[in-house]
Amino acid sequence: MAKKPETGERLIASNKKAFHDYFILQKLEAGLELTGTEVKALRDGKANLKDAYVIFKNGESFLFGAHISPYSHGNRENHEPERTRKLLMHKKEMEKLQAQIVEKGLTIVPLRLYFKGSRVKAEVAVVRGKKQYDKRETEKRREADREAAAAMKTRRSP
Repeated sequence: MAKKPETGERLIASNKKAFHDYFILQKLEAGLELTGTEVKALRDGKANLKDAYVIFKNGESFLFGAHISPYSHGNRENHEPERTRKLLMHKKEMEKLQAQIVEKGLTIVPLRLYFKGSRVKAEVAVVRGKKQYDKRETEKRREADREAAAAMKTRRSP
């Protein structure tokens, strides 16, 4: 019996609100430039991506609004919880994303933070905002799928 290959990914935080508020158009992986206490806090799972987004400044990309709680055993060198963190991407990727945002009025938001090996990665996505009726339609479809799955489950069990 062959084992499944281990991906080495361990989820830290996910942005469930993004899937509700936006249409996901394209996903990318980016590294994060962090301090030591931030990494230790992330190992404890102390992160929130709820209102985070990506901004571009001077040819670099930054994660703005992500909350990483201070490390519990940190000293006076502990990090600022809501500081702007640099995203590590290839220059061509950044230029392409920046052009999409300017032309089409799109946004880039983080979908999840995870450990890949010993490195912290952010999955960011190019998104378009949903209107209120789009959100209602998505919720109706999700509810119908849930009911269908429940009906199939009760039908199978004798």
